[in-house]
Amino acid sequence: MVTTVQEKIERLVRPEVHAMRAYGVADPGDLIKLDAMENPYPWPEEIKKAWLERLLTVEVNRYPDPAARHLKTRLREAMGVPVGMEVLLGNGSDELIQMILLVLARPGAKVLAPTPTFVMYEATARFVGMQFIGVPLNPRDFALDVPATLAAMAEHNPAVVFLAYPNNPTGNLFAQSDIEEIIRASQGLVVIDEAYHAFAGRSFIARLEEFDNVVVMRTVSKLGLAGLRLGLLAGEAAWLAEFDKVRLPYNINSLTQAGAEFALANRGFLDEQTESICRERDRLFDGLSTLPDLKVWPSRANFILFRPARRKAAEVSDGLRKAGILIKNLDKSDPALTDCLRVTIGTPEENVAFLGALKKLI
Repeated sequence: MVTTVQEKIERLVRPEVHAMRAYGVADPGDLIKLDAMENPYPWPEEIKKAWLERLLTVEVNRYPDPAARHLKTRLREAMGVPVGMEVLLGNGSDELIQMILLVLARPGAKVLAPTPTFVMYEATARFVGMQFIGVPLNPRDFALDVPATLAAMAEHNPAVVFLAYPNNPTGNLFAQSDIEEIIRASQGLVVIDEAYHAFAGRSFIARLEEFDNVVVMRTVSKLGLAGLRLGLLAGEAAWLAEFDKVRLPYNINSLTQAGAEFALANRGFLDEQTESICRERDRLFDGLSTLPDLKVWPSRANFILFRPARRKAAEVSDGLRKAGILIKNLDKSDPALTDCLRVTIGTPEENVAFLGALKKLI
């Protein structure tokens, strides 16, 4: 019997995976790139030179330290991980999410998160065969709907609840009291994703000892190290020992370990860049707020969510692209984000260019 490749795929590939699309990333070309929540500032030349000298000492013919011991020490100091809490590293936060869900994917286990939120919670749940339960946020200000969340938790008893703090793509910080109520009600694990902690001024990491069902996840991507792909999970050693069992060997390569150690040891320039981004965020928010027919949501991250009242998101996104600027069109991602767009905070010059182009369009 002769079969086509497509017939074999349909017979062998899991249906839920076959029905999905791969995660897409737009090619920016020569556009001003304001779509991916990156730090827009390059490293100073003197820092680059010292960094390259450090990388020259790396023996790339040898496997990396599988435990990344020196890097973990640097990260504990830089991230303020409490004494007694363990640290697990991943190839970005994405790999940490995958580790957590692989471990918790018992038959019938479910994942819960408020929506809209970071897309990889739901996507990874599907990868590992878990059901994802989304609880809509308040459509006015994207605050947690605590009664609805508690009701969903009581009904579905999720193995894990993800809470992005601040939330992506809305940029807001959920009320601490709301998060505490969810933690107390959870019979499973609560993952507080602090990918944008540097811009938020709030964190749960110092409170890890208060809760035996909480882990905190962070990344160095938004600090200016996106190309290194490094995420951190902090929490009770017993939890992290289970997640470590599904970590692929040598998942943090030698160049990432050396590069991140160097950057954290010289992080003064990164802190200055973070402060600049926060100042630019406030200026850009004020500029957007003065435009007519534009709904703008306050942000505690390094991006801003907005919605034009008289233009479709696709029209604005396409118009900005023609003007040489790439932002994120969220129109089809969630009903609450109809005609919404997200702009990453760029350099002052990039922000001026974006704001000027947007004014012409709307």
